[in-house]
Amino acid sequence: MKGSTAYRSIQQRGLHIGLLPETAAAVNPSTPITLDHDLDVLPEAGRRLTVGQYAGHVEDLAARLWAGGVRPGEHVVIYKTANADHWMLACAVSRIGAVVVNLSPALDAATVGVLLGRLGGPTLLTDGPTLDRLAGVDLAGLTRRVVTSAADRPGTVSLAGLAGAPRVRPVLRGLDEAAVVTHTSGTTGIPKLVVHTPRTQAVRLVPQWRLLALLRRRETVAIHVPFVHSRMVAAMSLALLRQYPVLLLRENDPAVVAEHLLAHRPALVEALPNSLMEWEHLTRDPRMPFASVKVFSSTFDAIHPATMSRLLKASARRGALFFQIYGQSEVGPAVGRAYLRPFAHKANGRCVGWPMPRGAARIRVVGKDGKRPTESRPGRIQVAWPGLARTYHGEQERYDSNRDGEWWGTGDVGYVTRLGCLHLLDREVDMIPGVRSSLQIEDVVLGALEELSELVVVQGPAGEAVPVVCTHDDAPLDRERWRTAAAAFPQLADPVQIPQAELPRTATLKVQRLELARRFTAPPGQSPAPRPTDPKG
Repeated sequence: MKGSTAYRSIQQRGLHIGLLPETAAAVNPSTPITLDHDLDVLPEAGRRLTVGQYAGHVEDLAARLWAGGVRPGEHVVIYKTANADHWMLACAVSRIGAVVVNLSPALDAATVGVLLGRLGGPTLLTDGPTLDRLAGVDLAGLTRRVVTSAADRPGTVSLAGLAGAPRVRPVLRGLDEAAVVTHTSGTTGIPKLVVHTPRTQAVRLVPQWRLLALLRRRETVAIHVPFVHSRMVAAMSLALLRQYPVLLLRENDPAVVAEHLLAHRPALVEALPNSLMEWEHLTRDPRMPFASVKVFSSTFDAIHPATMSRLLKASARRGALFFQIYGQSEVGPAVGRAYLRPFAHKANGRCVGWPMPRGAARIRVVGKDGKRPTESRPGRIQVAWPGLARTYHGEQERYDSNRDGEWWGTGDVGYVTRLGCLHLLDREVDMIPGVRSSLQIEDVVLGALEELSELVVVQGPAGEAVPVVCTHDDAPLDRERWRTAAAAFPQLADPVQIPQAELPRTATLKVQRLELARRFTAPPGQSPAPRPTDPKG
């Protein structure tokens, strides 16, 4: 079977991640998968696998789950220590027709308890350390059973104890039935559970399939994406079907990342925007860890032009490019844009891209007053296509309230230029009076001050724009350099410097802007005033 044939088959029957490993193995069983850590559930498997071996492990784990009592149609919540075995276990759950519910290990126990209750008695798949974190949660009342991936605890089903279970035939979910559930970032409270189907997951591969065609040879693809995120489904699916060797990275420490990049020399690196920002200083490493990279790819959030420019200049590849995708969990990839080395530093960071051709999402921006949205009068960004998530589990009314027929409201504001480029200015709930775009300010100042590792503009207690800054190694901010860089933005208050470790972040490392802003609005000893609810959550 050829990769293109398998891809066309997936577009017809939907993407079932339980079958993906064996589908990829039918294309090429020898495609290598390398990890930067050991698998918790199968430590003996090592860090170097082939796709054929990977498919065998998924089939084995599916058999163990079946022997442990899991059946088709059940919700199986995977909430465990961050590890590449999370995606392997998700495939195993899917293979027996159960519904995968991916919860980030960054979620606290109280939040997990609420989500377990919302799911109505699911199976919980976890590990020993994570189980200890849930000590205060009524698991007996909230779950059907608890399965442990790397521990043997009283009252639980241990996967290790089910080794050798007889293999079972795969069970497929219907094309439009719930198959994988992920969650929103939870920046304003309890996350929403986003439901994906085989159809929606397959549709989301369409625009990205062409991106990988930029790699003419079968070179290594390095993926540094949360294992629980819907983006992981697309990243792994595309790489394996195209037979690209995969380097799966968990560690974020730049020194560790550099060693793996040097050892494996990937041609494509996909990572979170904030991870790429943390790795920026590697561009000055004389060993040139990014020299082999032909394509940098990032989604989840807009990325600053200065970061893109520095990364591209660190590549030794002719025609190296940075491909940015704008989207969200409910939407998938909405628009995209390629940045080339000679021009990335001049790019307008608010231009997040154009709709991608042939079968991709459609975009519109709706003005509040019926007039055409512009930079000074932005409108609400909406997306329509078959790749939209089907619903929020247990919150259908909330989901419906965010749809306008076929159009989904992203919660972002911006406008479309006459050349068709979508400009993202801010999230609607983050807009500050007198500030056209906080994100644009951040782009400009970060580009001017290399010593900054992060800059976030939030609303202060009197409605002022407060720039919160972090520096590399938490070095003291040079106030004179700051005043020069920020001179074009007189609406900014004096900067507030905090240690990078104190920035509140989501599971995908986005800064929780509303939470950060609350630190400036609550008097000592009092709870902060409530802020508007972010529809993206």
